[in-house]
Amino acid sequence: MKILIVGNGGREHAIGWSLQKDSRVSELYFAPGNAGTARIGTNLDMAATDLDSIAAWAEAEQPDLTVVGPEAPLCLGLVDRLYELGLKAFGPDKQAAQLEGSKVFTKNLMNLAKIPTAESAAFTDAKPALEYVVTAELPLVVKADGLAAGKGVLICQTREEAAQAIHLIMQDRQFGDAGHQVLIEEFLDGQEASIHAVTDGTDLVFFSPSQDHKRIFDGDQGPNTGGMGAYAPAPAVDAELLESVTESVFKPLLAAFREKGIRYQGVLYGGLMLTAQGPKVLEFNARFGDPETQVLLPLLETPLLDILLATVNGALSSIDFKVKPQSAMTVVMASPGYPDQPRTGDIISGLDKVESEDQFLFHAGTSGSPDAPVTAGGRVLAVTGIGPTLHDARGQAYAGIGKISFPDAQYRKDIGHRAL
Repeated sequence: MKILIVGNGGREHAIGWSLQKDSRVSELYFAPGNAGTARIGTNLDMAATDLDSIAAWAEAEQPDLTVVGPEAPLCLGLVDRLYELGLKAFGPDKQAAQLEGSKVFTKNLMNLAKIPTAESAAFTDAKPALEYVVTAELPLVVKADGLAAGKGVLICQTREEAAQAIHLIMQDRQFGDAGHQVLIEEFLDGQEASIHAVTDGTDLVFFSPSQDHKRIFDGDQGPNTGGMGAYAPAPAVDAELLESVTESVFKPLLAAFREKGIRYQGVLYGGLMLTAQGPKVLEFNARFGDPETQVLLPLLETPLLDILLATVNGALSSIDFKVKPQSAMTVVMASPGYPDQPRTGDIISGLDKVESEDQFLFHAGTSGSPDAPVTAGGRVLAVTGIGPTLHDARGQAYAGIGKISFPDAQYRKDIGHRAL
């Protein structure tokens, strides 16, 4: 089979790594890919958001399946374009991808389905938003409605901070068109958990519950990032809680989509806060998380290709979905200056020393030759370890980190601290 994977991060490398182990996969292409994906497939010189180029290539090359990794091409309608060409694509279409593309759309959908979530109010104009925060209970969370590369969520401890966040989003337009609407929510306290499911619109299968680490520094300090590491399974989500969330969150969400006449197929990724009142949804994503994918796929026992094909064919109920009875942890190595102004162009060494049956390396922000890559983004690499326990997985991950170097690399040394 010929497969195209859209994206250039650690998530896409992990998806390709999982698929290239399958004897049915004969050709792998990445648009645009990175230095790591170039080792297992062919990189195409086209951005993930260049829908015209990707559609033209797909029409000419006729891949058997396209897997869309990031949220931006999903929200732009890449899956729709491929459907129009008669091609199979894994991921929600443009209408369904509003789940991630519009926080207001998602909040309205959750309220319709009576899914537990934070109390909120939405505004299309700054003046009533500013008036709202004068009397709202603190702290508050101010969110840009649209896609903002994971940076459009601001936690505000004071009314002054909330007002500044509204100005930043709606008037200064720091996040561009994502700030045409703002969602102001109550602050939820507790542990976060990431629940990844795959659905064909009717049936659901669940990966191991995971937990990621958003803050740049140890002890959950410093600014938010796209994610500095993750582990699975997360002890905070046991089988009983997962069953409860399935019934109170995921099934009602699919029912609400069906009520609106929308078929949702692809990944349903629920970001939950485990509050004292029970689990509540912080957000939904319409694709695999990054870096969560780098722990979920190494733990997957069922061939990923079977899951992807069953999803697009509406036959997920036929899948015997299994995960390994092990733990996994991934640690992200980031460029100096990340997340604000990451430095790029640094030579990376030691990559050939990583990779064993318990240790895996995934490229994210890398470019250049597969044999001599350089840093090309904020999050550069993710090293994943697996083992019988989380402690064993942690040992493997950090042992791998210790073999790699590039100037002033930064990484957290306490990934998994909540569980360990």
